[in-house]
Amino acid sequence: MSYLQIRYGSAPLGKACSLQAVVPDGPGPHPAVYLLHGLSDDDSIWQRRTSIERYAETLGIAVVMLDGAKSFYCDLPNGAGDYERHILESIATCERLLRLRPERSARAIGGLSMGGGGAIRIALRHPQLFGSAHSHSGLFDPARYFAAGPAKMRKDWVGGALFAAFGPRLPASADPFKQARAAARAGKPLPALHIDCGSEDFLLDHNRRFHALLDRLGIAHTYVEHPGAHGWDYWDRHIPAALRFHAQAFGLKPAT
Repeated sequence: MSYLQIRYGSAPLGKACSLQAVVPDGPGPHPAVYLLHGLSDDDSIWQRRTSIERYAETLGIAVVMLDGAKSFYCDLPNGAGDYERHILESIATCERLLRLRPERSARAIGGLSMGGGGAIRIALRHPQLFGSAHSHSGLFDPARYFAAGPAKMRKDWVGGALFAAFGPRLPASADPFKQARAAARAGKPLPALHIDCGSEDFLLDHNRRFHALLDRLGIAHTYVEHPGAHGWDYWDRHIPAALRFHAQAFGLKPAT
C-alpha cells in the first residue's frame, strides 16, 4: 500500500485543503471508499486513531480521508462555504490523480458522527454517484444537536451557520431525515446503506429514529447496535466491517 498526503486547491471553498489516502500498489484503477471525519477532527484522524491502512490492504481497496471542517458537509448559507460541493469535487480530483475507478459501482462514502450523518445524506442526495454508504454513530439531526448546545456553538462553529440561517427548519439539503423522505419520493435506485451505533452512545437516539424512518419509508438498509460508546475504541473496532460491506458492494471476493 502507498500512503499519500495531498494538498490541493478547493474551488468550492476558495482555499487550500488537504486529504490523506491509502492506495493499493499496482496500476489500478482501484475502487475507493471516501471517509468523512467527526466534528472535532480533520482528514488525518483515521490514519492516527485506527489501523485503516492495514484494513484496506487486506481488502485490496483504496481509502481516501477528506476534510470537512465543522460544516456537517453541507453547502452552508451566507458564504460560510460550499462543503458538500467541496467533497464531491475532491472525489473527482482523487479519481483523476490516484487512478481510482470513476464509476458508481466502485465508489463508496462513509464516516463517523458528523461524518456519518453527512455521508448518508450525501449518498441519498446523489445516489447516481455512490454504490454504498455507511455511518458509525451518526449525527443525523443537526437541528436538534445545535438547539441543545450552548449559544457559542451556534455562533462560532462553521456548521452553526446552518442553525443561524434556518433554526430548527433545516432544508432537505442539510437534514438527513428530510433527505431520506425526498429520496423515497424520487424513487431512484439508492446506495446500499449500513448504519451502526454503540448502545452507550449519546447519539443512539439519532440513530434509532433515523433507522425507524428508513423502515417506514421502505428504504433498504442494515442497522446494527453494538456495545460501546462514542469513541475511537468503538470506531476502530467496527470500521473493518464497514470496509468489508463496501468491498462486497464493489463485487470483491473476501480475503481467504
